[in-house]
Amino acid sequence: MTLPGITGFQAFTVQLVLKQALPGIQAVRTDHGVTVKKVGKQHRWYLAGASCDGEGRWKEKLLLSARGFSVFFQMLVKAQKPLVGHNMMMDLLHLHEKFFRPLPESYHQFKRNIHRLFPVLIDTKNVTKDIWKELNFPRVSNLSEVYEVLNSDLNPTKNSGPVIIHASECEKYAETKYPHEAAYDAFLSGSVLLKVAHLLLWRVHSAGPAPEPSFALCLEALAPYLNQVNLIRAGVPKINFSGPDYPSVRPPVLLLSVSRWPGVSEEQVYREFQNLCKFDVRRLTRNQFLLLTNKFKDARSVLKEHRGHPTLRVALYRHWRHSPDVSCLLQVCGVMTTWALLAFLLGRPSSP
Repeated sequence: MTLPGITGFQAFTVQLVLKQALPGIQAVRTDHGVTVKKVGKQHRWYLAGASCDGEGRWKEKLLLSARGFSVFFQMLVKAQKPLVGHNMMMDLLHLHEKFFRPLPESYHQFKRNIHRLFPVLIDTKNVTKDIWKELNFPRVSNLSEVYEVLNSDLNPTKNSGPVIIHASECEKYAETKYPHEAAYDAFLSGSVLLKVAHLLLWRVHSAGPAPEPSFALCLEALAPYLNQVNLIRAGVPKINFSGPDYPSVRPPVLLLSVSRWPGVSEEQVYREFQNLCKFDVRRLTRNQFLLLTNKFKDARSVLKEHRGHPTLRVALYRHWRHSPDVSCLLQVCGVMTTWALLAFLLGRPSSP
């Protein structure tokens, strides 16, 4: 009897199960599946001795396959080589949670763990964000657009930069885009890293002859950006995994107070402002919303445009003044203080 369509590790698993459950049969892997037949005792002894070595090798392969990406993770940790990514904060969180340990409660412990696992981190998002405006490159919103700009005539080092040759299995990436495919995104991140490093070297040596590029020189040019990972909509613009974080340079949070617009939603508020600038909108109370942006000019623009607006009043958000939790706490404290004062006054003995 042949069990069709069973190959690879699945076939080996079927063999192991049948061998333990039915000692009187032999299961053989073929190109078409697993063939099962009944055999005598002496023949089974012969087969057991002959297949011992092969079975051991298959067991090792099966265990290796079951470990999955954790094998690659251990290789990365053991190599202690620079780890390159683009906007890689979520990747680091995922690696820590799934392949190392559960995420710690302590932020600083998380930083120490990641730095111990990967001593050198390079976030191409952080690097390109810092130098993009200096070089007057057009605005980009994703990794593919960054790669296209660096690969265009806008890049003064386009013709002198490193030549990247695809492996035979990855030649399709030279002609076609495959966004969010792991290997393609890895190719984009690595390419952006090399092109940006070459651009930094060119800028440093623009007055004289540039040295022969090497990876050591690239790392030297990238030194100011090492171990700094970009953050979006956070209290600090980036995490420094090898030292203290940089002070916050985020624009202030704005408070929008809405009147004469019953039932207004966060989406409606977002659409109201989208032609002027982009904000993250978060409801604070029934008629109040927080507006968050990463650009100071957007915050200034909204404050200016809505000064004296009849229904949409925008102001700087002050936690101690506008937070509902703080307001509730102050009200409770006020009530308790009032009752305590009344109890003190009413409980005083009258003078004779």
